[in-house]
Amino acid sequence: MSKPTKKPTPQMSDIARLAGVSKSTVSRALANSPLVNQETKDLVQKIAREQNYRLNTVARNFRLKESLTIAVLIPSAGNAGWRLSDPFFLELLGSIAEAVDRHDHQLLLSRTSAQDSDWIEDFVNKRRADGIILIGQGSQHEAINKLAATFKAVSVWGAKIDEHQHYSVVGSDNVLGGHRATAHLIERGRKRILFLGYNTLPEVSQRYKGYCDAHASANLTIDPKLQVATGSDESDGYLAVINAIESNIDFDGVFAVSDVLAMSAIRALQERKISVPKDVSVVGYDDISLASYYNPPITTIHQNRSAGGKILVDNLLEAIEGHKPEMISLNPELIIRGSS
Repeated sequence: MSKPTKKPTPQMSDIARLAGVSKSTVSRALANSPLVNQETKDLVQKIAREQNYRLNTVARNFRLKESLTIAVLIPSAGNAGWRLSDPFFLELLGSIAEAVDRHDHQLLLSRTSAQDSDWIEDFVNKRRADGIILIGQGSQHEAINKLAATFKAVSVWGAKIDEHQHYSVVGSDNVLGGHRATAHLIERGRKRILFLGYNTLPEVSQRYKGYCDAHASANLTIDPKLQVATGSDESDGYLAVINAIESNIDFDGVFAVSDVLAMSAIRALQERKISVPKDVSVVGYDDISLASYYNPPITTIHQNRSAGGKILVDNLLEAIEGHKPEMISLNPELIIRGSS
C-alpha cells in the first residue's frame, strides 16, 4: 500500500484564494486590523484555522520579534487534577513568567476542564494563543498528542510516555525520583511503605515504578493494600491516611507523590498520636518552599523548577521557529530532613 501524500503547508496565497480576497487583506484580517470588516475577518480566520495556517502566522511574528501570547494551561484530571493554588504549580509558574518576560512576550493563564478530545484545540482557536505550555498531562496524553501532530507550538511539563509522542516534555526523572525516595525509607529500616497517589497518571505511574523497583532491589514484597489512590488535595491525603489507620493497615513509612500529600499524611499521623519519624517516616516529592518549614521539615525529592520553567519556554520558542525540541529529564535530588 502506498503511503498517503503529505498535505502541503498552506501559504497566505492559499488562504486568499479560498476567501476570495487579496493577500494583504488576509494579513490584515489575521492581525485583527480595523481596516477589514468583521464579516471578512471571520471568514479569513475561519479558513486559516481549517487550513492550520496559525503556525505560519506565529513563525512570522517570531521572526519579526513581535510579542507572542503564550498560554499556560493546567489539564484537569478529575479528582486528581492540578489546582491553581497548588504550591508546586505556583512556583513553577513564577519561573515560566520570568522566562516569558525575558523574551518580551505575554503570558496567559488558564485552568481547563477537559470535556472532549478537542479541548486544547478549542482553546487555541478561541483564545488565539501563539503557543501553549501545559503543566502536567493529567489523563490527556492522547488529546495533547493529537493537537501536537499539527500544532507544533506546544511545550509540556510532564513525562515522556512513548516513542510516538509529538510534543516535547520537560520534567524530573520520575522513575529515579521514586526509587530514591523509597530506597531512602528502606535504608531507614522501613519495610511497609504506604504509597500515596494516583498511579494511573503518567508522572505518578513512573514514580510508582521507582517505588516498586526499590522494593525489588531490597528483595521486599509490596502488599497491595499499601498502594493508596488519592487526589492531590491536602484533604484527600489526610483522609487516605486516616482510612489506612482505621482499616488497621500496618505501615511504617509513607511515600507521597507530592509535598502537599506528605504534609497531609503527617497531620493525620500526628492527630492519631503516631510519631513522625519515630513510628512512621514520611517522604514527599517536589521540594516546595514550605517543605523545609513544616513540623517536622519534610524529606523530599527536589524538582528544579527554575531550570524547568526556563527550558519549557525555550522549547516552546524553538518549536515556534519550526524545530523539534529535545525531551529533557532533570535530575531528582533527594533532600533529607526531619520527617524521615
